[in-house]
Amino acid sequence: MKTFNLKAENVERRWFVVDAEGEILGRLATRIADTLRGKGKPEYTPHVDSGDFVVVVNAEKIAVTGKKMEQKRYYRHSGYPGGLRERTLREELDRRPTEVIRKAVKGMLPRNRLANRQITKLKIYAGPEHPHEAQSPEPLA
Repeated sequence: MKTFNLKAENVERRWFVVDAEGEILGRLATRIADTLRGKGKPEYTPHVDSGDFVVVVNAEKIAVTGKKMEQKRYYRHSGYPGGLRERTLREELDRRPTEVIRKAVKGMLPRNRLANRQITKLKIYAGPEHPHEAQSPEPLA
């Protein structure tokens, strides 16, 4: 029995669509991260980008448990002294709802160059419409 190693040119990519309305943020991000990495495929290889494309719609309608809307903070820094800014989850959802899901998924990917390629296969849209109908995405189980 020989060991099987997937080659990058042999990867078959599929498109999935996820409706985030009413979904719990962390549980949704876990499913998306596993799909982007290709963990659900039998030919999964850790050092090859074997994942699929994921389109997320209704990102502004995600749900969280507990008091995370007021207590969860998102930080960013301008690079200047005193440039640390913070927003709550509720403020971030009002301003940029797509970034909430993107940051949650990115935190579940490994910290390397492979993850940078994998996160580009994630397409997030705040509303119910998306421009990827030509790829005929199927619902993510």
